[in-house]
This record gives sequence, C-alpha cells and structure tokens, in this order.
Amino acid sequence: MYSFRNDYSEGAHPRILELLMKSNLEQNVGYGEDEHSNKAKEYIKKSIKKEDADIHFIPGGTQTNLLVISSFLRPHQCVITADTGHINVHETGAIEATGHKVVAMACSDGKLTPDIIQKALDIHTDEHMVQPKLVYISNSTETGTIYSKKELSQIHDICRKNDLILFMDGARLASALTCRTNDLNISDIPDLVDAFYIGGTKNGALLGEALVICREELKKDFRFLMKQRGAMMAKGFVAGIQFEALFQDNLYFELGSHANSMAERIAEGIKEGGYSFFTEPCTNQLFPILPNDLLEELSKNFVFSLPEKVDEDHSVIRIVTSWATTRESVDRLCESLIKQ
Repeated sequence: MYSFRNDYSEGAHPRILELLMKSNLEQNVGYGEDEHSNKAKEYIKKSIKKEDADIHFIPGGTQTNLLVISSFLRPHQCVITADTGHINVHETGAIEATGHKVVAMACSDGKLTPDIIQKALDIHTDEHMVQPKLVYISNSTETGTIYSKKELSQIHDICRKNDLILFMDGARLASALTCRTNDLNISDIPDLVDAFYIGGTKNGALLGEALVICREELKKDFRFLMKQRGAMMAKGFVAGIQFEALFQDNLYFELGSHANSMAERIAEGIKEGGYSFFTEPCTNQLFPILPNDLLEELSKNFVFSLPEKVDEDHSVIRIVTSWATTRESVDRLCESLIKQ
C-alpha cells in the first residue's frame, strides 16, 4: 500500500536530519533565541527581501492560525474566509473557541475575491453584528488552486480600502510558488499581505511553520502572546535548525517543485485514462472524478482521502504528493489508472 493521503506522512528530508544530528549535542539557548533560529530568520529575510519582518517559529498550522487571528483581533471582531478555508472546516472550531466568529463565504474554487469580501462587509452593517477585521486566505488553497499576483494585489487593495488585516496561510506555500502556473514570487508577498506563514510541516520538515509578520503595528508583544497560547517551544532551536536547512539554499523550493512534478505526472495519467477533475490540476493536491468501481480497485494498492459522491457512479477523491513521493509509486498509480 502506498499513501497519497497527505504530504506529511514521511519524516524529514535527509539534509534536515543531517543538520539536526550535527547539532544534536550542542547546548542551545531556549525559546527560539538560539543561533540556528537567528540564522534561519536571516535566510528567510533574505529570501523574502524584507529585513524588518518579524519571524516566529510555531509548531503547527492550526496553532499558527489560532495564534495570529486571536492576537490580531479585538473581542468583537471576526475573520472572513472561503467556505472551504482550513479555519472553517478542519480546525475543530479553534478560532471560535478564542471568541472570534468565522464568516465563511461561498467560493467556487476555494479562493476569495474582492467581490466576495465586499459582500461579507455589506452583510455586517453595524454594532449589532460582529465586525469584519481580518481576511484569511490560503496559498495554495484547500482545493489546490493558487492566487495569481494580480488576484492577491486586488485582495490587498480592498483590505487596505476597508482597513482589514490580510493573513495568508502558507501551509503549502512551497507548492504554490513552484507550480507552473504561478507568477508570484516569495519576495512579492510581504508587500501584499500583513502576515503570512511559510509551511514546513508539509514540505520536508519534521514539524514547524515560520510566521512572518510584515505590518509594524502587529509585531508588538507577539512573543508574550505566543507564550500565553502555548506556542513558544523551550527547544525552539529544533524548528530553527529545520528552517535553517530549508532556507540556507534552495531546498525549500526544490521540495515543493518535486511534489508538483509528481502531481503533474499523476494528472497526466488521469487525463490519459479519460477522467476529469473537480478543480483544474495546479499544485500537489489533485481532485479527480473517478468511477466508483475503479476507486474500489485502486484502494487495494493505494491510500487516498475518502471520496465524496458526485453521482451514483462517480466520486471525487483527493490525491496528494509530497517532497518524498517516489517516481515508482507514481508510475504504479498511473498504470492502474490507464489500464482500467
């Protein structure tokens, strides 16, 4: 059985493990103030071309989203997201548990647009309702789509016009930035959002996300808030070492590119088999629509996310590739698709 269920089934890339082993018996300062974390921050700042950015390493994506949104909002304020957004669907009400309402807006492809954001603003008219203050987007989205530079710029503009904070979930940012249809550079992002995070968990690290705060007034006291929310690791250097390995050269982008190239090969196989997609293939998440009898056969050798019914005879599934996905496993899957 080979798993295409997610992009965090494997441990960590060997170059990360090598640096962890090399520094294993060092005695490091705690709480992310160590030499490795500082090096990683400098590498990231160089990559994003934003020297005055504040960078914090946080264990996981849900915790990062919870920490950012609960820290940036006042008690009466809410967050706007796509209805498929991770904070709305897959975080067990984590945001609501902090006292902030998630306003989920219907989107056809997982992406917010200025018109959709404006619609959310128009609905919330006065002090008898929660006040929209933060816009949450993911790149890539939960349906595998990406934001172009133009689309992100348009969202940035409406956020500025309405004094909204724009926050990008970058759990799969490496895949988004290295896919063939992308025109956005990582150095563009700090000028277009107020905060974003660079996902490590889903791109070769054992764990960890690098939160980048770009807007000056959002930086104040953030380490206090991290500590209060349980996001400040005593062994913060463990995350720092991993991001040092990811950003001291192009490893971060190489791993995202590999995941995308494996997904592209699978997409070709799906098309050769005569099948279609729920959303057009773009990144390392694929959503093919397949006959149920074929899914039954595939499930004997491959693991994928549970299907959702399209009609009586067809279902859509999610296939995800990772930094560690092998060409052999991809070829086996493609052969199974085509020979059917």
